[in-house]
Amino acid sequence: MNVENQLLVYLKENFEASPKEITEVLGVSKQIVHRVLAKLIERGEIEKIGRSPKVYYSLINKPLVFNPKAEDISDIEKGFLDDHFNLFTEKGSEINGAEAFEKWCGKQKLPFAKTVKEYIKTREKYLAYYGKNKLIDGTEKLINTKAFSRVCIDKMYYGDFYAIERFGKTKLGNIIHFAKQGQYKPLMEKICVMLKPSLEKLIEQNNIEAVGYIPPTIKRDVQLMNYMKRSLNLPLPHINLKKVTGIIPIPQKALAKIEDRISNAKASIVVDDKRIFKTILLIDDAVGSGATINETACKLKMKKIAGKVWGLSVVGSFKGFDVIQEI
Repeated sequence: MNVENQLLVYLKENFEASPKEITEVLGVSKQIVHRVLAKLIERGEIEKIGRSPKVYYSLINKPLVFNPKAEDISDIEKGFLDDHFNLFTEKGSEINGAEAFEKWCGKQKLPFAKTVKEYIKTREKYLAYYGKNKLIDGTEKLINTKAFSRVCIDKMYYGDFYAIERFGKTKLGNIIHFAKQGQYKPLMEKICVMLKPSLEKLIEQNNIEAVGYIPPTIKRDVQLMNYMKRSLNLPLPHINLKKVTGIIPIPQKALAKIEDRISNAKASIVVDDKRIFKTILLIDDAVGSGATINETACKLKMKKIAGKVWGLSVVGSFKGFDVIQEI
């Protein structure tokens, strides 16, 4: 019996195993084990569980093949799904395109081909909000938020909406959700890669002189904003922004009323800087009410640090005052 078959038999009898366990049981080298594992994963016979250093492998009971329904859509529709739709499985893997949408339709008990057309129509409605800079202009939403006594952000942009009607989180919305919840650096890097071209154009075309990253409230081992600051590595002065809290840190997402969010932002953001710039860009991960980024802009202007303040959020809400609770 060759190594592949020995491995499959062992996994069938033991449900799951680590590479070290497989190496010891089969009595072959680590290199051979990893080569065989990679081949079996590619063939769809086994799956990887967890991430280094805690990695295990188990059998896949059903081969990962498309339901024939996926062939009912056109290549153009498949390409659109590849660009715009993803799904994170219960086992923690990301799947994209037609495969992801087919799985989503199965869970929702919806007809695949018909729902693809409905999704594309809905998504295209939201894509119409993108400008030439491949960013969404959310300035008007911010201005129309009635609870603000003043709007200090001169221009507000989103990388994408966090969610859209009926179909839930967008591709970028899904990625940022799981990047923050899982504190998972590869997803954080994916966000930076997706956002950087538009960000660099925005800076170049609008003479942005300095940048500031909105600091987080809740402590995490891996902070998205800190990771973005390092990964994007923008060649600009960085404004020193600090988040101060009381005995119990209160994140914005815990506050249901916009008035409370504004009050929280005023009390918790400190601008610890004295340099002066004509235009500063503030970067945030998600904008629901916009209270934090707007109050930060107000403080920059009150201290005469900035003449203009622009905002860029990875994701934002579509209309009105939406509380993005999950991130």
